[in-house]
Amino acid sequence: MTTQTCAEGDGWLDLLPYLTKSERAYVEQVFATSRPVWETHPANVPQQMAYASMADVIGYGGAAGGGKTDLLCGSALTRHQKCLILRREATQLTGIIDRFTEILGNRDGYNGQEKIWRLKADGKNPYRQIEFGSTPHADDWNKYQGRPHDLLGFDEAANFLESQVRALLGWVRSVDTKQVCKAILTFNPPTTVEGRWIIDFFGPWLDIKHPNPAKPGELRCFATINGKEVEVPDKTPFVALPNGDRLYDFDPRDHKPTDIIIPKSRTFIAARVTDNPYLMGTGYMSQLQALPEPLRSQMLNGDFRAGMKDDRWQVIPTAWVDAAMARWEEPKCKPPMDSLGCDVARGGDDNTIISRRHGMWYDRLLVYPGTETPNGPAVAGLVISAARDNAPEHIDVIGVGSSPYDFLVQANQPVYGINVAEAALGTDRSGRLNFKNQRSQLWWRMRELLDPENNTGIALPPDKDLRTELCTPRWELRGKIIVVESRDEIFERLKRSVDRASAVILASIETPKVAMRLVPVGNQRLQAYDPLDAVGGTRETSSGDYDPLSHI
Repeated sequence: MTTQTCAEGDGWLDLLPYLTKSERAYVEQVFATSRPVWETHPANVPQQMAYASMADVIGYGGAAGGGKTDLLCGSALTRHQKCLILRREATQLTGIIDRFTEILGNRDGYNGQEKIWRLKADGKNPYRQIEFGSTPHADDWNKYQGRPHDLLGFDEAANFLESQVRALLGWVRSVDTKQVCKAILTFNPPTTVEGRWIIDFFGPWLDIKHPNPAKPGELRCFATINGKEVEVPDKTPFVALPNGDRLYDFDPRDHKPTDIIIPKSRTFIAARVTDNPYLMGTGYMSQLQALPEPLRSQMLNGDFRAGMKDDRWQVIPTAWVDAAMARWEEPKCKPPMDSLGCDVARGGDDNTIISRRHGMWYDRLLVYPGTETPNGPAVAGLVISAARDNAPEHIDVIGVGSSPYDFLVQANQPVYGINVAEAALGTDRSGRLNFKNQRSQLWWRMRELLDPENNTGIALPPDKDLRTELCTPRWELRGKIIVVESRDEIFERLKRSVDRASAVILASIETPKVAMRLVPVGNQRLQAYDPLDAVGGTRETSSGDYDPLSHI
C-alpha cells in the first residue's frame, strides 16, 4: 500500500514556499530516507505477517483482494536488490507494472523492451533491479536458469506448472551474504487440474486431509530425498544415507555436493478482501459477490474445494478416482494376487513402479528410484519378489522395459511384454469405438473400470501422485477412433511422467493364469511347459508378444 509522504494539516507544509533551494532539497532528502516508498497497511494483518515472514518460500492469498500483487511490489521495492517477478503469460504483466508505476509515481529507470526496472541506489541498497518475465511454455523457465535473484515472485502461482516453479526455486540466492533471499507465491484457488499441485505444495495449510496441519504463518521445513519431497524437523543440513538414515554430523569435504541436503522453510498465509482496508471501500467486494459460483466462493472465501473443474477431454474424471481411493482399506487377509504391473524407470527422476492387483483391490504401490534399478536383472528381481500366486506379470517392453522382460522370461516367470504402441484389438464398452493403439485401449479400459455406472468396486490405494497421474492424460475422437495422449506428449505439456498410473493400468490387464511346470525333453535341459500351446496360444519375444488384451 502506498505510503503518504505527510499527514494533512502538518504546519510545515505552509513553510515550503519560503525555503531556499538547498533547504528544500534537504527536507526532501529527509523524507525520502525516513519513510519507505511502500509499507503494509497496519490493519492488513495477513499482509504484515507475509511481509515479515522469514520463510524461504511464502505462499500468500488464497482469495481475491488480499493485497497479493502489492506484497510482491512492496517486497521488491524495500527489501531486495535483484528481483524477478513472473506471470504465466506476458500480457498479464501489465497490471503489475502499472502498480509499480503508481507506487513510484513515475517510470524512471524502466526499460519496456527488456522489461527491467533499474532504480537509483539509495543509502541502504547499492542497486535495485526488478525484472518482469513469463513462462507460457513448459520449458520457458530455462530463460532464467543460471541467473540468481534474491526475490523470486510468482503472481497467480497456480497458473504455472509445478515443474517450472520447482526449477526456478533453485536459483533464489545472492552473492551478498547479508541479503535475505526468498520466494513469494501469490495465488487464488486453482480452477484446473494442472493447478492442483499448489494444494500439495502447501499441503499442511491447504489440504484438509493432511495428517499434520499447520497454522497460518507457521514455518515448516522440507527436503528432497531421492526425488521425493519430505517434511523434516528443521533447516539443519544432512546427508541421506543409503539405509534411509540422516547423517547430521558430517564434514562437507567428505561428501559430494549433491549428497548434502539443505532443507528449505515454507509457510502459507491466507488473505481475503476483508483483510484489505484499501479495497473494502471501493465496491470491489460487491463485484466479487456478483460472480457466479463456484468463482464466488473461490474469490471471496478462498475455498480450495470449490470450482476445480476437470478438462472436458480428461480421460478419467477426478471424482471417479477419488471414489475408488475412498473405498480402499487394508484387508485383514489379502485375496490371491491376480495381476502385477511394472513400469520401468526411463532415467532422470523417473521411478520403477510395481502395482499388485487382488481382484479389484489394488495394493499400495512399490516405488523404487531409478538409481536403484539400473539394469534388467535388478528390475526382474524386484518383480519376482513382489509376485504371488503365479499372478501374470505385465511389463511395458518399450525401451528400457525389454531387458527386464528378457530376464523374467529366462527365469521362467509368467511374464507378458506389453507394447502399448501396437495396434489395439478391442473396442470400448459400447462396441462402437475403436482405439488408435494399445495405450489408448488400456487407458480407456481403466476409465471404464472406474466409471461408477459399471459398479466394479475397484479400490485404489490413496496416493496423491497416483491421483494426479490418473487424471492427467487427455483424449480426442478421430472419427470413431479414441486417441489418448502419448507419454511423450504429456511430458512435453506438463514436464512430469505418469509412471504410477502406467503400472496400475498394466496391473488392470486381465490375463488368465498359466500353470507353469518343468518337463523333460529327451536328453535336453528342462524346458517350460505352457498350456497355452495346447490351445494355440503363443509366447514370443518382446517384438511379438502374446496379447493379453484379447482377453479384455
